[in-house]
Amino acid sequence: MLKGKTLLITGASRGIGLAIGLRAARDGCNVSILAKTTIPHPQLPGTIYTAAKEIEEAGGKALPIPCDIRDESQIQKAVALTVEKFGGIDICINNASAIWLKGTEETSMKRYDLLNQINTRGTYAVSQACLPHLINSAKLNRNPHILNLSPPLNLNPKWFKNYVAYTISKYGMSLCVLGHSEEFRQYGIAVNALWPRTGIATAAISFIGGKEAVNSCRKVDIMSDSAYVILNRDSKKCTGNFFIDDEVLRSEGVVDFSKYAVVPGAPLMTDAFIDDEEDNNNKNTRSKL
Repeated sequence: MLKGKTLLITGASRGIGLAIGLRAARDGCNVSILAKTTIPHPQLPGTIYTAAKEIEEAGGKALPIPCDIRDESQIQKAVALTVEKFGGIDICINNASAIWLKGTEETSMKRYDLLNQINTRGTYAVSQACLPHLINSAKLNRNPHILNLSPPLNLNPKWFKNYVAYTISKYGMSLCVLGHSEEFRQYGIAVNALWPRTGIATAAISFIGGKEAVNSCRKVDIMSDSAYVILNRDSKKCTGNFFIDDEVLRSEGVVDFSKYAVVPGAPLMTDAFIDDEEDNNNKNTRSKL
């Protein structure tokens, strides 16, 4: 149970971040919502204020904070406001992310910098700002966690060749898991990654790929349910993992995933950085050479 815990979540005005906040709110959590969206976007629904309303209606307490995680001063202010409001921070969820699935010729240095400022640097900066409060949470035996929404470190070249800048930035988030899990182990702070096996039906996916792409996805609930499982595990033992959503739930006895499908029975789109059967066969072949 997460009752009484305080979660700080970046990019939580919509999508997966909001879903994780709502799942925690059902336990009676405090949820600090950090995002840039304060007025409705013409194509992407939700603001930090609509998200806060949903979280409170779900049973939690919400604190919406306008924050651009590229700006260290804004992060520090958001963390301070969270601690002032709720007394501390027990869980840091690095969900905010920029996506750009283009090759090198189509990626300006401004775009490259944006990806890395939000994904890698933003994750590092938010974790760093939360660290003193997570250490205090550990001293109080409150089971502190950092959870990054980032992929397993898969060095298959296919995940680099089409969008190397994006891959570098997302793997930067995952390298934070690799390093911080060992660095923070001494405090009893868990640091893990969570990634979906399939596409997840978010407004961003709809915007990029349209209805057809959404119909081959799973709902955000599979990510929030698996995050909830991870955040309830012992922070002293469950750290340094690169979790895949359905594997987490399968370990808890879930065998039927049809309820998570946008269109039950429809073929599912495998997400980026997840190798398919052909990739695995190629790996096995290479290992025998």
